[in-house]
Amino acid sequence: MPNADERLRALGLALPPPTPTLFSYAPAIRHRDTVHVAGQIPKTGADTLLAQGVVGESVGAGMGREAVRLCVLHALAWVRHLAGGSLAGVDRVLRVNYFFQVGRARGRWSELADEGSELLVALFGDSGRHPRSVIGVSELPRNAPVLVDLDIALREGTPGA
Repeated sequence: MPNADERLRALGLALPPPTPTLFSYAPAIRHRDTVHVAGQIPKTGADTLLAQGVVGESVGAGMGREAVRLCVLHALAWVRHLAGGSLAGVDRVLRVNYFFQVGRARGRWSELADEGSELLVALFGDSGRHPRSVIGVSELPRNAPVLVDLDIALREGTPGA
């Protein structure tokens, strides 16, 4: 059975390099065998985002799903970095929070979050199935349409960064 790194490649996806922050927080930490990843926005470069604005207004559903996927990939890049350079040590996705920048119109934010949740299941099988929260907010950093944070348990003995 292929591991998560192989599944990622089979899906035609690649993890971006972990992007450090200039601010006074850690983008991710590993505490024992758990990795906690801070909110990731859909960055395509140090100063650029895949999209900016309000989901359902200036950012359509298709772009919203792409942004969710990119946020999850950024989060997994930190997990891989803190797990010795591979996703093979992932034991279970513990929790994912999806935040969407929303306006007055009601949307189907949960359907957009499915993009990230389905990716995690595709990579980790049943161990990728997770509890989640989907939250609409009035503003996100850098006018990002979506922000994703997550917690992942690693197998005992997984090497660290």
